[in-house]
Amino acid sequence: MTASDLSTSTTVEGTSERTAAHIETTERYAAHNYHPLPVVLAQGEGAWVVDVDGKRYLDCLAGYSALNFGHSNERLVAVAREQLGRLTLTSRAFFNDKLSGFAEALTRLTGKDMILPMNSGAEAVETAIKVSRKWGYEVKGVPAGQATIITMEGNFHGRTTTIVSFSDDDVATSGYAPFTTGFRSAKYGDIEAIAAAIDETTVGVLFEPIQGEGGVVMPPEGFLTQLRELCTERDVLMIADEIQSGLARSGKTFACDHEGVVPDIYIMGKALGGGIYPVSAIAADHEVMDVITPGSHGSTFGGNPLAAAIGTEVVAMLEEGTFQARSAEIGEQLVAGFGPLVGQGLSDVRVRGAWAGIDIDPSLMTGRQMSEALMARGILAKDTHGSTVRFAPPLVASDEDVAGLVAAVTDILAAARA
Repeated sequence: MTASDLSTSTTVEGTSERTAAHIETTERYAAHNYHPLPVVLAQGEGAWVVDVDGKRYLDCLAGYSALNFGHSNERLVAVAREQLGRLTLTSRAFFNDKLSGFAEALTRLTGKDMILPMNSGAEAVETAIKVSRKWGYEVKGVPAGQATIITMEGNFHGRTTTIVSFSDDDVATSGYAPFTTGFRSAKYGDIEAIAAAIDETTVGVLFEPIQGEGGVVMPPEGFLTQLRELCTERDVLMIADEIQSGLARSGKTFACDHEGVVPDIYIMGKALGGGIYPVSAIAADHEVMDVITPGSHGSTFGGNPLAAAIGTEVVAMLEEGTFQARSAEIGEQLVAGFGPLVGQGLSDVRVRGAWAGIDIDPSLMTGRQMSEALMARGILAKDTHGSTVRFAPPLVASDEDVAGLVAAVTDILAAARA
């Protein structure tokens, strides 16, 4: 098999034989559901990763925020290793000695009464949808089979059949119909549009406090407060997908904290497993969570001892506050570095904590081309929606690391404009 045989546009030109072999074998035997950059990673520590040829890269994607605490975090690795030698899985047919501590810790972090643990972020979103519908029928009194949930334009909550049913991304939806009903779309950040979409069948409003996949898109100032007030007034659940934006990524424990807002349901994932193991959960108070009864929802791996041990340590690290503070510091550095580039190759910059989206002048280059140029300079990032590139370095990245990212983007844009 040669590079010309590949059915995707991933290229191995200019790569080593070792890298090319890995890419070609992966493309032959693994479905082409991603379009990765032509780099094959083998090791990681802190904010840095190393490829199969020994080249180091600053990881500015951090597993879509799953690696907030960095690669091979010593505390998390130690907890995982210890638990691997004790007990990894029982299923929820039995109690285990780690779930109790995890549940107590995560309710303390969220301020909610109960959690429901799952594995992937998409599972947590599906869980929130199910809980919201059941709450609508059993508590709010919505007629059977009529529950509706308001979703946002430009959303990304996962790729299960139900979730893509309310996506407006053609790539995510094409070829997967028929779709699940019961969802109404409203313009993100438009409180009037959301209010108009709510009726007596509405059980919840599902939203991202920051739309990560959309390019780190933030709603207007005050929107979260307005949404909280609207949901309370109309007896509708406020459902915050904090899978990417939460757990210190935005400079606060949760992105909703920037407006002092507490949703009815938190949806968490990614960094909850420390980049080591898939851990997700929703958190809510008794009025909402008590609709779940034995057999009405579950998961073989949800709440397993290994996941719970890691998740408990993640909560302990977050309760110290140092990662939130570091995220805010990185954000200040990104604003200072990227801000002056608007009009100098960038059309817009959006930063919240250690999370940035830059919109490149499309006449200069695409987001993919910027990502490839950064990779050549030892920095890994990911494009989205054509001319946008997202940056989400691990929160252990140093000032020097962040300065190197800013300098690289600055140099690449200057060369493109020359």
